[in-house]
Amino acid sequence: MREISHAGQRSHSGSYYPEASLRGHKTRAGVNCIGWIINHLAMALHIQKFLIDVVVIGLVLLDSGCAVMPTPLTQEEIQQRVQEDLAQLTQYQEPVARPITLFEAMARALKYNLETRVQGLKEMVTHRQLDLAHYDMLPKVVADAAYNGRSNFAGASSQSLETGQQSLVSSTSSDKDIYTSNLTLSWDVLDFGLSYVRAKQAADDVLIAEEDKRRIANRVIQDVRSAFWKAVGAERALGRLAFLQDWVTQALGEAHLIRERALADPLTSLQYERELLSAQREIQQLYQELSLSRIHLAELMNLNPGEPYELAVPEHPPLVSKVEEKLEDLEYRALMNRPELRKVDYQKRINAKETKAAILELLPNLNVYFGGNYDSNNFLFHNNWLNYGAKVSWNLLNVFRHPVRLQVIDAQEKVLDMQSLALTMALMSQVHVSVAQYHAAMNDAATGKRYFDTQMAIADQVQRAWSLNRLSEHLVIREKMQGLVAELRYESALAKLEIAYANVLAAIGEDPFPTDIAGDGVEELAVALQERWEWLERPEVFAQVHPTDAQTQATTTQTQGAEPQPQQTFGQSQEADALPPEPEPQPQETGVQPQETIAQSQETTTQPQERVNP
Repeated sequence: MREISHAGQRSHSGSYYPEASLRGHKTRAGVNCIGWIINHLAMALHIQKFLIDVVVIGLVLLDSGCAVMPTPLTQEEIQQRVQEDLAQLTQYQEPVARPITLFEAMARALKYNLETRVQGLKEMVTHRQLDLAHYDMLPKVVADAAYNGRSNFAGASSQSLETGQQSLVSSTSSDKDIYTSNLTLSWDVLDFGLSYVRAKQAADDVLIAEEDKRRIANRVIQDVRSAFWKAVGAERALGRLAFLQDWVTQALGEAHLIRERALADPLTSLQYERELLSAQREIQQLYQELSLSRIHLAELMNLNPGEPYELAVPEHPPLVSKVEEKLEDLEYRALMNRPELRKVDYQKRINAKETKAAILELLPNLNVYFGGNYDSNNFLFHNNWLNYGAKVSWNLLNVFRHPVRLQVIDAQEKVLDMQSLALTMALMSQVHVSVAQYHAAMNDAATGKRYFDTQMAIADQVQRAWSLNRLSEHLVIREKMQGLVAELRYESALAKLEIAYANVLAAIGEDPFPTDIAGDGVEELAVALQERWEWLERPEVFAQVHPTDAQTQATTTQTQGAEPQPQQTFGQSQEADALPPEPEPQPQETGVQPQETIAQSQETTTQPQERVNP
């Protein structure tokens, strides 16, 4: 009986029930087995119900996710966006308190023009990306915290591999609820090398963004000069236009009345009316072209459309050619300074660094780590411990991937080389076109001035004869109309001349603005721009330079508040004080003679030297 009680069946709790021959003992054993079965069935049903609930909840979430519909913006949201944009358009701008000069218009465009501000923000993004790339080179410090729980203990038993019998009673070495945390410092040598290469590429991206900023700012300066000089031309002719418009309207009415009453020859009257209408139409077209530039100028300065402002009307500039350099020298300066070519050079550097990255990817990777750990399991002998080690890994498939990667890099290099050649040819052509346009504009302005002076002299003679009752009023009106047409043509020619000069500077890559404009007010920046342009208009700026001599020259930079200096330093053909004085234009003569070819620079034997400050 005692031996039988020791041989029994293990229950869930780990105790043993004796196999008795008595009926009572068998009954109790049967009841316990039934209870065990019922408990397990209840647990299985509970688990099944839980799984069903999880499935139902998942289906509900899936159905709600599939039911997401596009939601258009409401009128309130659109109105709020419009109000916020309008409030921010001119929020931080200095108000217009005086007539705007050319250099103040350029300063306002550089500071407040939205396109230049967008490019400035893009440049700031590249700087932030470079800062971020620096952090990628640092080791990784990872902190983890976790919680793990279960409904019962994680127990286990052991079975002998030799006899197949159970060798250990069911036991556990883990709590139901466990909290773990660790702090690990790891350093991946290969990732450090790749991060260093990516950081160098990000630094080149910063330089590309700066070249884009130069290009956008240069184009904005060109647009400002074009719009300003056209608007100034309209301002100069506005007073005479308003006075003459009433006079012409009255003359047309009188001519129509004379023709209806047959007081004069109908053909003569119609020809006179046709001349007036033709001159009036040309005046309207020219004035409209010039006056619309005022709206464009306000847009460039980021002024609200319709906001009134006055322009400081300057005197007519002297018609003296500012471009006297050989085309070969201008081409070389363009190839040295243009931001488009510099962008391609930086892209070549980025592509060359991609070759280094491809080589680094071939190498094995060494990872070194060190960290501290904590585990809340009460069965552990040590709840806190340090771990450290090193691991070497090598992706062998990179060996097969590397040749294809090099082919891609080589193909990209060929594309950049061909792009550089295409840009070189295009920029050299731009130099030739800009110089030709400048000299054509110079000739046009000189011819326009002669025509205007001649027409004004004729108008004065006719006015004097009319005052002595020697000529009819119709002839006076016709000559006045022709005088206004000549004036508008001359103003348009002067505007085109200023635009052509700005195009020449842009073609050779000379920045018509200070390189460091951060933190300057409008007035200070306008002064710096004026000094810069006065320096650019000096004859020695377009001095003869040779490619072999330019390599020995040092570049000069500009600091805030300093006098402006050029982006690139070129040798001068002679001392600044040794240059001959510029010829003064004759007011009543031809201004400047038409130039068939580019004027040759004076030969000199002096060595190239650095440019002096303006």
